[in-house]
Amino acid sequence: MGRTLPSITQAFLQEQQSLARFRRALRREDQQVLDELLAASRHHLAAAAYASHLLPFEVMLLAMLLEQHKEVLHLRRQLAALEAGATHPSPSFSHRPADAARRCEGPSERDRRGLPLPDRDAPRPEG
Repeated sequence: MGRTLPSITQAFLQEQQSLARFRRALRREDQQVLDELLAASRHHLAAAAYASHLLPFEVMLLAMLLEQHKEVLHLRRQLAALEAGATHPSPSFSHRPADAARRCEGPSERDRRGLPLPDRDAPRPEG
């Protein structure tokens, strides 16, 4: 007996193909951004297989949102590191912000969210 439902990979490819006319109507730079979002959604195909109650497009959107939020968290950490006086923030984007945080400094120099702790020897403002 054959499959009654397409695999999640096949469903994602079908959804991507259904967006082909929309993609062609976009400006070149927007096409590239859409391509990146679609590629980011494919990073979560294994997890998407467990969301069978959702439509494939909903799962794609959720995966894209997840990747965008990871990038926002990474940028927040970089900003916090710059504000804390770090001289060498992580230059490249990591799809795993927690790994990037561990590469910058040892785990004892970061709080539970991965943000750098303030320098204990720095002078404190009076107030």
